[in-house]
Amino acid sequence: MISKRLAVGLLAIAALQLGSCKPKGAGSAVSGDAAAKTYVAPGKYDEFYNFVSGGFSGQLSVYGLPSGRLLRVIPVFSVDPEKGWGYSEETKPMLNTSHGFVPWDDLHHVEMSMNDGVADGKWVFVNGNNTPRLARIDLTTFRTAEIIELPNSAGNHSSPFGTENSEYIVAGTRFSVPEDGDKGDVPIDTYKENFKGHISFVSVDKNNGEMNLAFQLKTPGINFDLARAGKGKSAGWFFFSCYNTEQANTLLEVNASQKDKDFIMAVNWKKAEEYVKAGKGKKQKVKYAHNKFNEETHTATSTMKNEVTVLDVTEFPDLVYFIPCPKSPHGTDVDPTGEYIVGSGKLAALLPVFSYDKIQKAIAGKAFEKEKYAGLPVIKYEAALYGEVQKPGLGPLHTEFDAKGNAYTSFFVSSEIVKWNIKDLKILDRQPTYYSVGHLMVPGGNTKKPFGKYLVAYNKITKDRYLPTGPELSQSAQLFDISGDKMELILDFPTIGEPHYAQAVPAELLKDKQLKIFDINKNKHPYATKSESEARVERKGNQVHVYLTSIRSHFAPDNIEGVKLGDEVYFHVTNLEQDWDVPHGFGVKGANNGELLIMPGETLTLKWVPDRIGMFPIYCTDFCSALHQEMSGYVRVSPKNSNVPIKFGLGDKKSAK
Repeated sequence: MISKRLAVGLLAIAALQLGSCKPKGAGSAVSGDAAAKTYVAPGKYDEFYNFVSGGFSGQLSVYGLPSGRLLRVIPVFSVDPEKGWGYSEETKPMLNTSHGFVPWDDLHHVEMSMNDGVADGKWVFVNGNNTPRLARIDLTTFRTAEIIELPNSAGNHSSPFGTENSEYIVAGTRFSVPEDGDKGDVPIDTYKENFKGHISFVSVDKNNGEMNLAFQLKTPGINFDLARAGKGKSAGWFFFSCYNTEQANTLLEVNASQKDKDFIMAVNWKKAEEYVKAGKGKKQKVKYAHNKFNEETHTATSTMKNEVTVLDVTEFPDLVYFIPCPKSPHGTDVDPTGEYIVGSGKLAALLPVFSYDKIQKAIAGKAFEKEKYAGLPVIKYEAALYGEVQKPGLGPLHTEFDAKGNAYTSFFVSSEIVKWNIKDLKILDRQPTYYSVGHLMVPGGNTKKPFGKYLVAYNKITKDRYLPTGPELSQSAQLFDISGDKMELILDFPTIGEPHYAQAVPAELLKDKQLKIFDINKNKHPYATKSESEARVERKGNQVHVYLTSIRSHFAPDNIEGVKLGDEVYFHVTNLEQDWDVPHGFGVKGANNGELLIMPGETLTLKWVPDRIGMFPIYCTDFCSALHQEMSGYVRVSPKNSNVPIKFGLGDKKSAK
């Protein structure tokens, strides 16, 4: 067992590193031709789309590589006033959960949909860490298409990681907790008896991408950090990094760092699938939301579901095997062949590389430790081990791969990236980062066919990299050229915060598949207004429905009277444009939610409850033409008991209801 003094000593090293001067070699890290390697001329395109987690922003950002230019922020789990996400009536259901409307989450990880272990450009999946959720983004629209909540989970960190054909997107709980329901009311110090981990297997329809919670595995009460699916020969397996095998419930920085080794948990998911299909799982009553966005009606729906199938892994001895791994592992990463599994123990001074073939041989030969863990077999370390990378650095976190048999590992404490060869485990190169790198990303570096060429480091501290902006530092990414024998730093660029993991795909895979407009003739929104002649205002009790059209450069109608204090006003705005890149915005004075941003051919709704009488301008919030400033109108709000009738008009045309 590692001593508390050693654990504290390692933390002290980390603290010194965080406060140290620039890493060795920093002054000469960037070569003279770096600018040429990252320059993308005006009118030219980047080589890669890079999808970067937004961390505590709850959003997904898209950057071009090698330029580092921010192309788009995709709202996912957090409200976004720029696009009206979570503010329009159509998108509010996307943020519904069993806890109600939850307008924020902590987005850590990114996973592209795959076919035969290679990104296919259909969808990108992301996780919500705080209120456990998975989301699917459609890469024809770059919009969030679906969000599913995960029951029996807390801290959805070990996700979303997909099988090589995206049969499943898999999510492991970070925090083990009692199962959902009345069993949750137990003393915290009964952790070992009552707390359990759950791993969710979410199926993905290969045609439309629809997600469904297929089943869960109930595991001993440990914490899952990251995971990777096997590929190639190991395609039917999943590998999870596990920490807090001590099952501590307080002061984890010490009490969850007692053992020399924690585990990588190997899961035979194909076998689990067979058990579920054979009816071996148990039905559990739960409550979770499943939210979908329909691009024909431009409207989201939220459905509350109440059941999940659960397999308790302790009842099926051929499902799960533990592999000892030093020490508090973060990453568990599988090389392109599917043979090698790299463990990254945050408090270890080496990198263990495990062999899939040896794991299978150990299982067949029952090369297990005498003592099981929570009733489950523990494979002997040496029986699964291919070899160890010696003295690679301090604080290994995450490994990705190129197409030449090399691996790249980030080291948080020593603030560097290390390149090493998978077969002989020899270190080939190391380069400093600025500072305390977390995840790194090689385009395709988690797939069977990495593209290589670039590596991006996502760093935690930027104290002298950019112009200062008060107490909060800019978030940081650094681009390395890895096409040669030595890694070369060629670009720093700031990101929205906080970046964790990312994935990149060639631009050619996506750029010609983009939806440019919504065909207004196919608009099935129940409140769509497809021509100005249909524009109108209708009263239904205390609800006022404004069927509004927008086109350069006016709304129809643009003069509205007869709204009364106490009314709920619904502006149903249809963008009549059918040209690419002509969105319109919509805002109204005093609205306590946000604006709308309506794409060509789309309909969206803003709810407004006026809180006083008076005259309220409405206007286009997105610059659309030379007469954008003129694209405005007025809504008159009268006292509750007034006799002002509904009237609306455009120019000299007046109508009354």
